[in-house]
Amino acid sequence: MAALQERETLAELSKRFEVHPTMISKWKQEFVARSSEIFASKAPKDDFEEERTRLFSKIGQLEMERDWLKKTSKRLGL
Repeated sequence: MAALQERETLAELSKRFEVHPTMISKWKQEFVARSSEIFASKAPKDDFEEERTRLFSKIGQLEMERDWLKKTSKRLGL
């Protein structure tokens, strides 16, 4: 994060964190390149919630059908 803030030079950061300047530069480049993925919109989470809601609805439907079949089979003596 310190490299992103650019308050210190790579040499200063390298000395402070005991890491080669090239590594800091690579980490920074990778973060900048992939930051859109990291902070992406909540679409996947929304998709997950929609799927979760659909599945819970299906579970409720199946439970009702099962209960109806149990009652009907008892009445018919099956």
